[in-house]
Amino acid sequence: MTPYLHSHHLTDRFQALDQFLIEHQKLWKPRPFTTLRLDWETEHPALAAHLRQCNLADAEADRDPQALPGPYPQLSEKAHQLSSLGALPDTGLPPAAHRLDVNVPGRKWQQIEAFSRRLDFRTQTQHWLDWCSGKGYLGRRLLQPGQHLTCLEYDAELVAAGQALSDHHNLPATHVHQDVMAADSRRHLGSDKSVVALHACGDLHVHLLRVASEQGCRHLAVAPCCYNRIQGEQYQPLSTAARNSALQLSLLDLGLPLSETVTAGARVRQQRDCSMARRLGFDLLQRQQRQCDEYLPTPSLPVAWLSKPFEQYCRELAALKQLELTVTPDWDTLEAAGWQRLAEVRNLERVRNLFRRPLELWLVLDRALFLEEQGYAVRLGTFCDYPLTPRNLLLLAERDS
Repeated sequence: MTPYLHSHHLTDRFQALDQFLIEHQKLWKPRPFTTLRLDWETEHPALAAHLRQCNLADAEADRDPQALPGPYPQLSEKAHQLSSLGALPDTGLPPAAHRLDVNVPGRKWQQIEAFSRRLDFRTQTQHWLDWCSGKGYLGRRLLQPGQHLTCLEYDAELVAAGQALSDHHNLPATHVHQDVMAADSRRHLGSDKSVVALHACGDLHVHLLRVASEQGCRHLAVAPCCYNRIQGEQYQPLSTAARNSALQLSLLDLGLPLSETVTAGARVRQQRDCSMARRLGFDLLQRQQRQCDEYLPTPSLPVAWLSKPFEQYCRELAALKQLELTVTPDWDTLEAAGWQRLAEVRNLERVRNLFRRPLELWLVLDRALFLEEQGYAVRLGTFCDYPLTPRNLLLLAERDS
């Protein structure tokens, strides 16, 4: 079993991932959805030809990597080796108080339980701080006799609802209406605080790492999410190692780890497929219309658009993009071409998807190395199995008191 990572292993793994991602940028940076022909296809014609003749079901199936032409099997093996990571030890946890999980969706409560059972620190926690807390379900689950809880949340309604729940359970919890990105959020942080953040997005968790380390928080437990939810157009590395790396990451690159939906139901997946097939059909039309082999970004559309006839869908989307249609295609043929293109895109993406987890681990290791530079002892591992949430990486950081 692969162990979780700590101390000098963090740097070794980061450097290996860095080298792998830089070396194979041509395979994972271009997006098949927006590019009709990928540069790497000329370099690996057998693999490209094989993937282009696969159907949609092939892309969804969990195929044996060895069955595909090179370099897919070798890349798959290397990606798996570099991104394998063990679970952090389950420390156990007293059972939840009666009705503490009321109104929490089952999957979310399972994530809270799994996260809470991994928080093993050498020194005792006195005061939990739940960052971007929502109604504070995580903080309340962690709270044990003799401890206090502060919940910081931007949405005033959630703050009020959370305080009512904590009061109902007679817990020593204070729910604060706070924009965690504002300068005054740091007043809630200090050396007596153990800060937790379960799936705080992008800048929200990056800002936490910065201010919590500045304020000398004793414990940090962060499961990052949505690496692309940041202000700038380019990724700003945190650690010295990542700043010294030649890897430059755009917002589109940062979206790669998030490009799967293991938790989506059949209906949602069907809607997503239909939406993408239609967009790809429209994409073929706009390239022909504009005489320009370039993707035209289109806005997110309501699900109701999927029930429109395909011709109406395309004409209304063209109007929305102020694109005059002077060509009149065979609409049935174009719609079928959209579905054919979806199958090609999904199968070509199988190459790109090999780099999802390595890139995510590179990003989380950047955070881990940053915390190490700030004087924390850091451990990095998983807190639950992948099907419960793909965002299952957990950073535990502890400062000597």
